[in-house]
Amino acid sequence: MVLSCLMGLSGLFAVIAGFTGLANGGGSIILPFGLPWLPMHLRLDALGSFFLLVIGALVLPVAIYSQGYLSHEKRLTPIAIFLPLFILGMMGVVLSDDAFTFMLFWELMSVSSYFLVTHEHQHPENRKAGFIYLLMAHMAGLLIMGSFATLYATSGSFEFSAMRDAQLSPLWASVAFLLAGFGFGTKAGVVPMHGWLPDAHPVAPSNVSALMSGIMLKVAIFGFIRITWDLMGSGDFQWWWGALVLAAGSSSAVSGVLMALQQHDLKRLLAYHSIENIGIILIGLGLAMLLAHFGHNTLAALGLIAALYHTINHALFKGLLFMGAGAVLHSTGSRNMEAMGGLIHRMPWTAAFFLVACISISALPPFNGFVSEWLTFQTALMAPQLGGALLTAIVPFSAAMLALAGALAATCFVKVFGVVFLGHARSDIASDAKEVDDWMLVGMAIPALCCLLLGVLPTVFIPILDHVPQLLLHTSLTSSSNGQAIDATQWLWLTPMNAAHASYSAPIILLGMLLLGGVAFWRLHPKGTIIRRSKMWSCGNPHTHARMQYNATSFSQPLRRIFAGLYQPDEHEHAERHQHALLTTRVKYVVHVGDMVVKHLYQPIGHVTLWIAKVIRHEHQRGIHAYLTYTFATVLLLLAVFV
Repeated sequence: MVLSCLMGLSGLFAVIAGFTGLANGGGSIILPFGLPWLPMHLRLDALGSFFLLVIGALVLPVAIYSQGYLSHEKRLTPIAIFLPLFILGMMGVVLSDDAFTFMLFWELMSVSSYFLVTHEHQHPENRKAGFIYLLMAHMAGLLIMGSFATLYATSGSFEFSAMRDAQLSPLWASVAFLLAGFGFGTKAGVVPMHGWLPDAHPVAPSNVSALMSGIMLKVAIFGFIRITWDLMGSGDFQWWWGALVLAAGSSSAVSGVLMALQQHDLKRLLAYHSIENIGIILIGLGLAMLLAHFGHNTLAALGLIAALYHTINHALFKGLLFMGAGAVLHSTGSRNMEAMGGLIHRMPWTAAFFLVACISISALPPFNGFVSEWLTFQTALMAPQLGGALLTAIVPFSAAMLALAGALAATCFVKVFGVVFLGHARSDIASDAKEVDDWMLVGMAIPALCCLLLGVLPTVFIPILDHVPQLLLHTSLTSSSNGQAIDATQWLWLTPMNAAHASYSAPIILLGMLLLGGVAFWRLHPKGTIIRRSKMWSCGNPHTHARMQYNATSFSQPLRRIFAGLYQPDEHEHAERHQHALLTTRVKYVVHVGDMVVKHLYQPIGHVTLWIAKVIRHEHQRGIHAYLTYTFATVLLLLAVFV
């Protein structure tokens, strides 16, 4: 109870501070901690306020959810220690105003989350996932430190205010951008630096998985925006920066959802979908960077707002999905979708909240996922012809990839909801499942309600977000000088630039859906009080059972055939004929779809690393004289290079 209360209060204060900072502007403070010559600088501006709001918006419901989820946890002490440190690290990163404080909280976030990932360390898969996560997290930290070092070499200070005023040459600006891009991209799970994510998220406790996928990945997005948009500034953007971010976002969006479609582990599927949504955020950022470079600041502000809107949307519906998956795991004891089915009859409230999240992540109106993806589409479709044939082609190509990812995401979550909650129970654990307690249900109800509100009333929230492009681009969408305004007709219509372009009204869409549903129910529902029930028709078969319905593997089989060149599935089929050579008694079909990036990139690197370690292992057995010789040779080399 104490842990949940502390988490809830921190989330509530973060929401209040975020709204206050966006509405009234923030401030800065210097704390007498840190290095003797560098105290800790903290600053709350519009960018930090927004991400603090994102953190609080998910921490608060997860805190309520954790009260029920952790009620039967036997090893609560490690979670009680490292979960608050994890939240403190994420909040500290978005409040930092110097490189030292930023890296201090960044490492606190990474190390504490490692101990949460390996909470059930008795399982080998958890230890392996934790090791890979810690390794890649520290590699990301080194790259980020390299980016800060580049900025420090020009500014002569670790303070962000000095870095903003420094003048970078195009070469060193590109170096800082690439280091920051690969560092934060690794932490965010951008393809091909995503190898740790599908392993780490499933093995962590579900409340931790919700925070890691919903918030921690967004903290990496914050760091990228802080360095490239704030410390370097949009004036330093080069055209290929935006093209690179756009390409990374497009590839992550499509490859993430393609891999998610082939998973039968519920939490692993959700982890791959986080890669897809990070890709959607990067598409918006990449479009904004390209448009800002060519001087279209109003359109760039629209792309930035689309990316930020999807940031908070993903935090809410992905956090809700992981909490729903945790409720299923809590009730059934399994993450295997092949063993589920029929849970809507045994867990109706969990099914309802999970359905809200499925609709939201599939970008269907009137929920929030549609708004952010629609704004991203509008940014791409209204973008003028940019310089060069490559840029002319890459913008519509990225819009096409976003459309493909959206269609595949809808397919994937039809599969998830249908296999897990609909049909007959496929096992005893599914047939014996029971609804979770009220704490967990309330924790899921809050983000479900927020998904609806952000989808129905985007014009109420977007003017609050508009403070971020005002800070980074000095451009406002809600009060621009040329008469263009994103809320030109107030709360009813959402117009991206002005009323002459495509508009969207979520309240009218919701009202129309309710009226259409009401009319359909009134016309089709049986009159009177007697409802005649009969057995389901099964093509003349007198019995219906679970084996007659689609499972997770069979549902995704057509797409596995279509994209076989990308999946390269490992399939094995064995027919058993015990009674007669022509009479098949049982067919056993096994398919495994591996991650091609892990197979062709990470595994070869691992093999080479182990080979090098094997070759030089005898050097570790030498005496103290050999180590002194190496030290002396290193000193001579440094003197020869730098003196």
